[in-house]
Amino acid sequence: MPKAELHVHLEGTLEPEMKFVLAARNGVALPYKTADEMRDGYVYHDLPSFLRVFYEGRKVLIEEIDFYDLCYAYLQKAASQNVLYAEMFFDPQQHTERGIAFDTVIRGLTRARVDAERNLGIRSQLIMCFLREQSAQSAMDVLLSALAYKADIVGVGLDSDEKDNPPAKFADVFRRARQEGFRLTAHCDVDQENTHAHIRQALTDIGVDRIDHGVNVLEDPELVALARTQGITFTLCPFANEVVRPGRGQEPIRQMLDMGLKVTLNSDDPAYMKGFYISENLQLAQSAAGLTPVDLLSMSLNAFEAAWISPSEREGYLIALDRFARAWGE
Repeated sequence: MPKAELHVHLEGTLEPEMKFVLAARNGVALPYKTADEMRDGYVYHDLPSFLRVFYEGRKVLIEEIDFYDLCYAYLQKAASQNVLYAEMFFDPQQHTERGIAFDTVIRGLTRARVDAERNLGIRSQLIMCFLREQSAQSAMDVLLSALAYKADIVGVGLDSDEKDNPPAKFADVFRRARQEGFRLTAHCDVDQENTHAHIRQALTDIGVDRIDHGVNVLEDPELVALARTQGITFTLCPFANEVVRPGRGQEPIRQMLDMGLKVTLNSDDPAYMKGFYISENLQLAQSAAGLTPVDLLSMSLNAFEAAWISPSEREGYLIALDRFARAWGE
């Protein structure tokens, strides 16, 4: 099925094998002897424990070529699963706080995007995320650094540790981003403290175009109505749901579809999630949430509709999806 992926963290696609390559290239010592041993060390059960594992990998990303290799490898994998278009998160603060220049990060990612589109036929754009445990001023500084690269960054988002870091903390930053022409999204991770307040702030104080995760919206009928009225698309991640809610992580997908909410399925941080890229996440959700072919096509349609692209580009993708649907129906 032709797909668009709207929720994937490039730093979360750093496979163990590539970590060893980059570590050797840059003279970085790793606390593991093999890729399998590294994967076995990815043990977590909630957002804070995941972040501790996740941030360990960033230290091998140093030079422009490292960011190029990271991005190109993801796009190569995505293209192999018939992803036609991807919007990819990246966290510049992960790197600038280590002394890596913003220019180094963005140049590497952008060159990889250009080459992947030429070589693999996969179109992509970047979404720059602010780390919510960092200060609003730090986020504003990063935003100002990004203004020179507006042609390469389609939107801004908000991710990482939600505890005591509500979306409203960054209201001024998002306001400036909107003024500069960026599209807006924000993570509202599953079962976080004050999650309903965070979803409300994202919808009202920030005025996001999409919400990443956000399944706790189901617990508040007023928020469900607000999201429907605003036409909000939720970028869900089946494997991530399963981590937080073992054995019932896919229930919200079925419920959100039945309530008329716009839902897409995505991979999140596949290198840290047992190699579950978008196709594996679709298969997980299909079997556990009882998704029909119509459901799967509908969510792929949602992804192309919610993508931050031109009407003419969207039309081309929708034609490809319709062609597939007709062939599938036969």
